[in-house]
Parts: sequence; C-alpha cells; structure tokens
Amino acid sequence: MPDVASSRSIYVVTGCAGFVGSHVAERLLSRGDAVIGIDNMSGGKDPAVREANLSVPAGYGGFEFHRLDVRDGPAVTAALAGREISAIIHLAALVGVRASIEDPGAYFDTNVIGTLNMLECARESGPEQFVLGSSSSVYGDSERIPFREDDRTDEPISPYAASKKACEILCYTYFHTFGVQVACLRFFTVYGPRGRRDMAPFKFMDAIARGKPIEVFGDGKSERDYTYVDDIVAGVVAAAESRLGFEVINLGNSSPVTLDEFISAVEGVTGRAAVRVSLPEQPGDVHRTFADVTKAGKLLGYSPGTSLPDGLKAMYDWYAGEGGGRG
Repeated sequence: MPDVASSRSIYVVTGCAGFVGSHVAERLLSRGDAVIGIDNMSGGKDPAVREANLSVPAGYGGFEFHRLDVRDGPAVTAALAGREISAIIHLAALVGVRASIEDPGAYFDTNVIGTLNMLECARESGPEQFVLGSSSSVYGDSERIPFREDDRTDEPISPYAASKKACEILCYTYFHTFGVQVACLRFFTVYGPRGRRDMAPFKFMDAIARGKPIEVFGDGKSERDYTYVDDIVAGVVAAAESRLGFEVINLGNSSPVTLDEFISAVEGVTGRAAVRVSLPEQPGDVHRTFADVTKAGKLLGYSPGTSLPDGLKAMYDWYAGEGGGRG
C-alpha cells in the first residue's frame, strides 16, 4: 500500500470510483497530493465501468484505496484513524431522481447515514475541511431564476433531492455543534469523460452515435445548466482548500440550454441525427436548472470556462475511444 504520508497533503475522497470522484482524485494526485479513496464499487449496472474509473487514480503512486461502504461507520473510521487529513471530500451517494422514487429508503440509507458517518469521521480525525457533494435538485421546481444559495429549498420534489437537503442540514449541525468546517457544493448537471451512464449526456451520445432511438420526456423545452466536469472539479478542489466555516455554494455553468438545444449539440459532435421517441414528463423532473455562481466566484475563485460544444467534443473524443465500449 502506498506511503501517502510522503505527499504534501492527504485528501479523503469517497466515491472515488464514480464519475466526479475519479476526476477529483485524479486532479489532486496529478499535482502531487495523496488521496485515500473510499468506494464500495457497487454503483451502476456494469462493474467494469467503475473498475475503469478506479484505474485512473490507481495509476498514481500517492493513491491508497479502501473498498468500503460509507454506511459502515466503524470500518471507515478505522481506515482513517491516525491520519493527518487535510480534507474529506464526500462524494459517495446514490444518485438519480427517477430511481429514488422507486426506492426512497435506499437513498436515505446511503446518502444520509453515509454522510452522518463521514461527518463523525471528520469530528474524530479533525480535518481542516469537509466538502459535501450536494445537488441542484434541492431547489425543487423553483420559478425564481437563476437559483441562488439563499433561495428556499424546503420543497424538494423527489426523494433524492430530499436526501441531499437532509445531508446539508446534517452538515450545518456538525459545524454549529462540533466545529466541523463544511462546504456544501450544489452540482448542476455534470457531464464529460467518464460520465454517468444513467444521465442524459451519455445516454443520448451513446444512442445517437449507434443510430438508436432516444427517449425525450416532455416537449423538449425543459432547461438544464450543463456543467463540464473539469469546471466542477476546480470548484471542488478550491472548496477543499477553503476555510470558510459553513457555506452552501452553487457549482454550475450559469448558462442553461433547452433539451432540444442539447440534443442538437450532441448531433453536432456525433455527426448523426437523433431518432426521437416522445414520452410524457417524468415525476420528479424539474423544468429548469440555472445556477447563480456569483458566490462561488467570490469565495472560491470559481469561473466555469468550458462551453457546451467544447465540453461535448471532449466527451465524444473519450466516448469514441475508451468510453464507447462499455455502457
């Protein structure tokens, strides 16, 4: 097992074999930091996808991996005991609105209990910062745009969103009661290389490239603030280095596009026309997401710089190479 103590700083990344988690771990390792990765390797329908994601940080000398479930508090605490940790970056979670409607209990068990256990680790091991990967879904179907961190978030419309809001509340409690410094980062529709197979960017790209139909829910006018993964990672790393007490911060692109526009952009990078199957709107889906990133800019120096065409081109280059063979 690598000697992580030899590196400049030690970061814990839960969900390190996931989409965002593998990118965060890679970014930290590439600059010379050490990463203790935690993942139960159970996400998704194809284990090979998660193994491939994990192989990226595993290629660095400063990476130490623990195959653990964040719901197992004693095991996670034991793995981190005695370490001088700079920050815990907690990204492990069950994700997805529609699946949460089918099994709400699993989402609260993993997301809320998992977050509670990691906060307990932070309380005991004393890292300088705790970062929670939250979600724009906590805003519900808000009519006020763009979404700001001081908007009401007590009307979530899916169990997934409710679980993420519960995690944010837990984080504030641990800040107020135990002094754990926390940054809750609300991600807005992340896409890019190694993207989640269950999300529209990969599903649409894969289907269109293969000449298969895509399912289009609603009238195509819903809007999403698609945010390229490298921009999200920059915000996560900046938050892990911050010492701000307790803050909730949006990480988005602040440039929403309609579903029709997004499909057209995917058609552009794949060079193929989409075959659409129109279906009714799905329960739990919001009509619009739109991040106000003013606070992120002020506190973290966050400045998303990747346009949708450029981000989709990078994603397609990955897909056409290593990414298209699995899914």
